[in-house]
Order: sequence, then C-alpha cells, then structure tokens
Amino acid sequence: MSLRLTILGSSGALPVAGRFTTAQLLVIQNRSYLIDCGEGTQMQMTNLQLSPFKIDAIFISHLHGDHYLGLLPLLFSLHLHKREAELHLYGPVGLDEIITLQLKYAKSVLHYPLVFHPVDPGTSQPIMEDDVVTVSTIPLDHKLACAGFLFQEKTKPRRINKPHLVDGLQPQQMAALKAGHDVVDAAGNVLYRNEDLTLPPRPSLSYAFCSDTAWHPAIADKIRGVDLLYHEATFLHADLHKAIETRHSTAAQAGEMAQLAQVKKLIIGHFSARYKDLNVLLQEARTHFANTELALEGTDFVLTD
Repeated sequence: MSLRLTILGSSGALPVAGRFTTAQLLVIQNRSYLIDCGEGTQMQMTNLQLSPFKIDAIFISHLHGDHYLGLLPLLFSLHLHKREAELHLYGPVGLDEIITLQLKYAKSVLHYPLVFHPVDPGTSQPIMEDDVVTVSTIPLDHKLACAGFLFQEKTKPRRINKPHLVDGLQPQQMAALKAGHDVVDAAGNVLYRNEDLTLPPRPSLSYAFCSDTAWHPAIADKIRGVDLLYHEATFLHADLHKAIETRHSTAAQAGEMAQLAQVKKLIIGHFSARYKDLNVLLQEARTHFANTELALEGTDFVLTD
C-alpha cells in the first residue's frame, strides 16, 4: 500500500445524520496528512481508530466554518495529550489569527510547536515538500478565496532485482543501488552496474483535493492525469441555479472535470443536506465519468503501486 485516503466527513455546510462536514486523512508511505478539519473530525478519527498523533501536517482549504471548525478542538486535544512533535499547518491568512485569539483567551500555550504556513489560494505553487511528497495549491473558484491541494508522490527508490543480487554487498552499496548509482570501489572503478542489479522504481501516485468550487475549467490543467481526484458535488444538475448562486459544483460538473482532466478515478463529496439518497448524485456523475465513487464516512480509497 502506497496511498490511502480515509473519508472523515462528506457533508456540505450542514452536518446531517451519519454525515460530518469535510475532513479527510491521507496517508502516503506512512506519512499522515489531514485535509480540512470540519466539526467532529477528532471524534471521527476516534470512531475509526485513527491516531491524530501521527498527523505530520494539516491543510485547510478556506475559512468557511464547515472546513475548519474542528481544528481548535483537535489542537487542544493534542496539547492535553502532551504531543511534543512539531505540527505544520497550511492554510489561508487569518487562520493563524483565529488560533492565536482562542489561545489568548483560554490562557493556553500549546505543548508542541505549531508552525503556521500562510497559503495564497489564488496561485498554483508548491507549499510543502518532504522526502515523500510535494504538495501544491490548486486555485479554485468560490465565494471565499479557496485552495485545493495536489499531492504528488516523489520518485521511489529503484528496486533490488533479488535473483541477480550478488553476495557480500555492504549496506551502503545497497543504498547506492536503490538511489540509482553503480557500485564502485575506492578508486571509482565500477564493480557492478546499477542496471544489472536493479529494477525501475514503482510508479509514483498522485491525489488532487478540489474542495468548494464553482465549475472552473482551469482546474483541469493543474490535475491532469492524477490517480485519484476528489471534487465537490454539492448539488444535482437540476439545482444548477443553486450551484451558481453559492459558487459550488453539480455532480455532473464533477464528472465532466474528471473527464476533461483525464484522471484515473473520481470521488465526489460535500453533499447538500437536501439529498438523503446520495446515489442520485453518484449516477449523475457517472454519466460523464464511469469510474466514480461516493466519498462516504469511513470509506478507504487505497492505491497500490
């Protein structure tokens, strides 16, 4: 398993029975990234037996409450449980002020370093890089400035071709092979060629999170060919007037975006509370893009390399 996306919340502005507001946990090579943090996120993590202490970074798309009102409770819980590891938070300007104000009047100082990284939702640029992924912003079109996030797995190490492996290789020589280098002696002479002992890296995977947005064709260029796309589908196309009024998308438009961007798989979410039967949204999206699933609470989407 290289990438796992767990849906914590799928509802739009209002939570409804069985549906929480937007939150997702993305795990890539054992690194954990929380994407949006609607009300009840930490309770959902508890219910699904997912540890919040493993979160390496949090990404907040915009400052509508259904996308961040679960953040402060989560941060306080980590504080009360004596988290010490640094936590990185990426989000719009103003989120830092909200957190600072709450801490000020609670007369609290977090037990761990919280590092805030302001995100410009209007530009497409890398905002985070570690040894596993690069994360970039995707400008969206919503009533408030809103950013999507593109997670791109870095090139994996080359694989050792075990049947061709020679005896006596040292750990540092094995590491050199995985990094794509030949094995050389102290004088720099090639002892073993990399291509003779290794196989190409396993494919790198990608995930695009497109939160609240009206139909915005420019998104397609930023997410073309991704392995997994989440795109909001707040309304049925019969309610297009509501989508236009609130700067959201319909299920049909989500399917059209997946088709336009030639992605491999689409999941839709951010469902309006008016819809009790979500299958009507699913079927509408599938008329434009067959490989579509619902982003339902507790569902895991697993991609293997």
